Amino acid sequence: MTKHDVNGTSKSTIMVTGGSGLVGQAIKSVSEANPKDGETWIFLSSKDGDLRDRKETDAIFDKYKPTHVIHLAAKVGGLFANLKYKVEFYRENTLINDNIMENCRLHKVTKLVSMLSTCIFPDKTKYPIDETMLHDGPPHASNEGYAYAKRLIDTMNRAYAEEYGCNFTSIIPTNIYGPHDNFSIENGHVIPGLIHKCYKAKKDNTPFTIWGSGTPLRQFIYSLDLAELTVWVMRDYHSPDPITLSVDEDTEVPIKDVAYAVAKAMKFEGEVVFDTTKADGQFKKTACNKKLRGLRPDYKFTSMEEGVQKAVDWFLENYETARK
Repeated sequence: MTKHDVNGTSKSTIMVTGGSGLVGQAIKSVSEANPKDGETWIFLSSKDGDLRDRKETDAIFDKYKPTHVIHLAAKVGGLFANLKYKVEFYRENTLINDNIMENCRLHKVTKLVSMLSTCIFPDKTKYPIDETMLHDGPPHASNEGYAYAKRLIDTMNRAYAEEYGCNFTSIIPTNIYGPHDNFSIENGHVIPGLIHKCYKAKKDNTPFTIWGSGTPLRQFIYSLDLAELTVWVMRDYHSPDPITLSVDEDTEVPIKDVAYAVAKAMKFEGEVVFDTTKADGQFKKTACNKKLRGLRPDYKFTSMEEGVQKAVDWFLENYETARK
């Protein structure tokens, strides 16, 4: 098998870290829906070992001998956790990433794809943001521990390519939502939080209350679209420079539209209220997907309405076991 070939006749073992989460489960669905001859997929969860620990990470690589790695595992948390535990967010993510990258080098892994985030970009920037701006200034002070640990993945992808000829790269998604999300109202992201909140309002016959004015704009990517594009990056995108995986700029939507889409999908017919005593957060964080569109001009993203309906349906079907 050639260095860049994952479609060849040789056998490939693709190992996904953080395989039990939102994106990991979406990649599992995509890989099962489009199986390729000679490919074996391994989806790791925390039960398989502690990736912060070098010996445990070594043992995972020795056991599965991956030819390709999609690295999604990270220590993540909401605003308050990031503010309070900057040291832990920096150290634990740096340990995880170093253990994964060094094992990929030692085991001569053909391809490593790591996941970054738009929240690690400079706090003071112009919009739309693109891949070239990642290191143009400090991140927001609230999550600098996490952000610098993640930024170093990009730095080390280039360093491993230059020094060892490794084929390591990274992806930068915008706001992700879909099945297997964390639907916690306190700690979840926007869409899963709204879905759970709307469910409760319908059940309790109370107004569906959204914090803030609903005017901030966001780009949302459905988890199975991100999964398809991540697998494509693994197979066909061969540059250490990161690539933004995002819907187009003109599909950026106000939170208000998302809330109404959730209410419609949930068949909620009560009152929808925007609590303007609560802060709105950043007005926009637009990301440019020009690089992606240059390589995949015809890729069709799932619409917000269809994606929200699928996420709501999954939540209702899996209410008892969903993370919330």
